[in-house]
Amino acid sequence: MSRPRRARLPLAPLLSAAALLPLLAACSAPATETPAAKAAPGFPYTVSNCGVKNTFKAPPKRAVTMNQHVTEVMLALGLEKSLVGTAYLDDAILPAYKKAYDSVPVLAKEYPSKEALLAAAPDFVYGGYSSAFTSKDGRSRDDLKRAGIDTRLNTEYCPSGSPSVDDLYREVDEIGRTFGVPDRAEKWVREARTTVAATEKRLKGTAPVSVFVYDSGDKTAFTAGGKGIGNELITRAGGRNVFADLDKAFGDATWEQVVARKPEVVVIYDYGSTTVEQKKKRLLDDPALKDVPAIKNRRFSVMPLSDTVLGVRVPAAVDKLAAQLHPAR
Repeated sequence: MSRPRRARLPLAPLLSAAALLPLLAACSAPATETPAAKAAPGFPYTVSNCGVKNTFKAPPKRAVTMNQHVTEVMLALGLEKSLVGTAYLDDAILPAYKKAYDSVPVLAKEYPSKEALLAAAPDFVYGGYSSAFTSKDGRSRDDLKRAGIDTRLNTEYCPSGSPSVDDLYREVDEIGRTFGVPDRAEKWVREARTTVAATEKRLKGTAPVSVFVYDSGDKTAFTAGGKGIGNELITRAGGRNVFADLDKAFGDATWEQVVARKPEVVVIYDYGSTTVEQKKKRLLDDPALKDVPAIKNRRFSVMPLSDTVLGVRVPAAVDKLAAQLHPAR
């Protein structure tokens, strides 16, 4: 459609010389420069994450999350309008975030292809596990940087260090600052500290019980090691992880090691197509495990997988696990 032409007006009477003077003065005055746009409060913001340094001049506007626990970090801070896509749930999204989650496009059931990711035109990609940024799929952090996309990896999967609850607080704080909502992050951290402190107070003086985490596995036991937040979750809930000496967040242990370490409680991670009851049956039906105290006494605790990784569920998960390990308290 063409732009409409304006109606032609009749010529006005000639202006007097006196009337022309202000107009001529205005024409001869130097043009004023448009003032530069003011930076948003808190910007530019520079942050280092797992060895990658980013400087944000403004909050990202088109973020994509890959893995449930980082999606829930964003939703906990009320950032669903900053999301143009999400991917990969391990279990049901928390009810408090369901409405917000449903407003965000799901790019893939698991990880999206590089093409599907780029089609969403993100300016920021937030991954929960290192597998979110695999180079073989063209989604490495370097690949995305070359495409002009900033990235962040959940700190539990940084190459070095053992993540703690303090790292969770830092994770939430840095996401809050990256997206220009530090006040929301501060409020969340304050409430989380209160929850964790209340559990710690309730458990004071309680002797820890020995815990074996059964994630999955048949020929070997895939379990929680000492390098993940799951290990600290157990400790803060009044337990002692019998595989804390495993130098990674998750890893394989032999069934002979499980027998030798005599755990008093088995914590089953609930996710995926294998049910909790199927996992219990596998443990109870194994004659090699019949004398393990946890098996003999049928002491099982259950935790959704999303409760046991570095995300906003951790403070409540500590309390939930403590109630299972120490029901009398």
